[in-house]
Amino acid sequence: MNTSNSEEHKKIASFYNKVYYRNIPSMKRVSRHIKNLAKILGIKKDQRVLDIGCGSGEWLSAVEQIGAIPYGTDISEKAINNCKTRIPSGEFSVGVAENLQYDTDKFDLVTCLGSLEHFLDQEKALKEIVRVSKKDAFVLILVPNSGFLTYKLGLYKGTNQASIRETIRSLDEWENMFNNAGLTVIKRWKDLHVFNLGWMIRKPWLLIPLRIIQATLLLIWPLSWQYQIYHLCRVRSQNDK
Repeated sequence: MNTSNSEEHKKIASFYNKVYYRNIPSMKRVSRHIKNLAKILGIKKDQRVLDIGCGSGEWLSAVEQIGAIPYGTDISEKAINNCKTRIPSGEFSVGVAENLQYDTDKFDLVTCLGSLEHFLDQEKALKEIVRVSKKDAFVLILVPNSGFLTYKLGLYKGTNQASIRETIRSLDEWENMFNNAGLTVIKRWKDLHVFNLGWMIRKPWLLIPLRIIQATLLLIWPLSWQYQIYHLCRVRSQNDK
């Protein structure tokens, strides 16, 4: 088990094992949103794809279905065990993003979707992402935006992971951090996964109207008002620096 020895990392791992992943859904269906994301990225057969903070493995299931080679790492042993059952052909490890247990220049695509904001040392994690990526690799990062209108109005306080660790930055702050780590942002777009019936029509029932309104507004709000933003990056070569 390649986890950090720090007490803080142990505390975080315990939260994910005992609270966040207490009840992992047994279904193996991959959502349309995730399938579309794989198409947008143009993932090809036999490419090596690493997902950092891979959770229960839905994204890597889509990667496997395309024929790429899925790798996943997460601080939660329970999440990784679920991935191993769900995707027997994948390669998974328990560990922290600040110390990836992979060779340099190994991956064609590295993803970190809704996880970077929860890491203890985000700068070090980004440098590790650059290290394990091939020189022509793409890196896709999904992070929260402090310019999210509902957040700025004080109507949204963060995810249920905020109690353990969550950093929300502006789009400029995230981009500066990526740039300092050796990444160049080449494209950004909205995360609209909430615009589906499964997210909007669920318990508690009283919140359904509010969720419908929120999901609809995300369609028309500008990027600067969105909550989660995808950042597609390229690893910068020495000549670009």
